Amino acid sequence: MGCGNPFAIADLKPGEIVLDLGSGGGLDVILSAKRVGPTGKAYGVDFLPEMLDLARANATDAGVSNVEFLEGMIEDLPLPDASIDVVVSNCVINLAPDKGPVFAEIARVLRPGGRVAMSDVVADNGTTAPADGTAWADCGAGALQHDTYLAMFARAGFADTTIEYTHDTGPGLHGAIIRATRTKQITELGSV
Repeated sequence: MGCGNPFAIADLKPGEIVLDLGSGGGLDVILSAKRVGPTGKAYGVDFLPEMLDLARANATDAGVSNVEFLEGMIEDLPLPDASIDVVVSNCVINLAPDKGPVFAEIARVLRPGGRVAMSDVVADNGTTAPADGTAWADCGAGALQHDTYLAMFARAGFADTTIEYTHDTGPGLHGAIIRATRTKQITELGSV
């Protein structure tokens, strides 16, 4: 399940290194690998071994070899500092229980000038995202409010952050495309 198409806005270029947070079956990683070509690379991080196995099988079936799927949490990425050019993610950030470390990790692994292109569920300011089981299954739970999302990116050292609503997902909740650029080292981790 996803809430948008981060790949469509990532503006990937040959030779870039891409990271997909919560890569699931690997579709965005495979598409990214094809776009960056043999001089680039696409990583996928997921915490479920079953999804990593599926992603590896899908990459083999797609004939791409410039991919690597890593087991890990998006709050503690298994990659070195300043090693990534572009981070993509499709409806995953809202599912993280503590989002401060997620934003800090995105900033840590991105090179200065690196880009974020993601989709996620974003709540209207003043709206509390539902937290029941159905909301988690529908990817509505854990959604950050619009201004909180912007503030989290700013605290993590990002500029030019934009949030564009693409569709409504529930009362006060929206599927959104989010773009940001890493400009400096993180200033504080923060926690939501």
